[in-house]
Amino acid sequence: MSSETSDTLDQAMVRSNGLDTLLRDLTDRAVQEVPGAVACSITVRRAGRLLTLAGSDGMPSGLDLRQYENGSGPCVDAAETGEEQYAPDLAAESRWPSYTEYALSTGVRCVLAVPVAVEGENGAAINFYGERAEELGTGREAARAFAARAGDAIAMAVRIESRRQSAADVRTALLSRSVIDQAIGILMARERIDARNALERLRRVSQDRNVKLRDLCGQLVARVATVESRRRQ
Repeated sequence: MSSETSDTLDQAMVRSNGLDTLLRDLTDRAVQEVPGAVACSITVRRAGRLLTLAGSDGMPSGLDLRQYENGSGPCVDAAETGEEQYAPDLAAESRWPSYTEYALSTGVRCVLAVPVAVEGENGAAINFYGERAEELGTGREAARAFAARAGDAIAMAVRIESRRQSAADVRTALLSRSVIDQAIGILMARERIDARNALERLRRVSQDRNVKLRDLCGQLVARVATVESRRRQ
């Protein structure tokens, strides 16, 4: 596939909100392909912290989050060290005591976390969960093979998510600039001052009140709009 075709596909997925479906299908397929797995999730490090990109049907709520909060657990260790982590029986596991207790309470008895090589990322793993001790033992080779194939798909998903965030940041910046410009215009008309002095006055008030400049300007514009609306009534 050419880079142009790939970019077009990425853009189409963003427009159709297909990213969540792609990742959910990926984890559901992992459960189908790995013997003993009843649930699967994808862990990736973004902006210096680990997060779960997707989880399959049947994924116990909070199972990965508990690991991130504690800074320890099979998927945390797999993502950070690049080494596979296998806990055949959590009831006999001593490496992650607080996580183990929580996982057992959700019905998880066996965990396998396989590191994934994702271009441009420095930590990722696919996590498989079983309900019985030793249940994932015969599925380890299948899990490794799946993780090797999934790297490109996860990289594409991360790239799309980054584009979404970049687009959101641009929209926020444009909206902020628009509101600030409107507030400057209001002060120029009211106080008969130039744009530079109007902006400086807004900045001083923002600092004095400990309010973001964007929010302060938004409040001013909203108040003026309300007054104008009442006048027309």
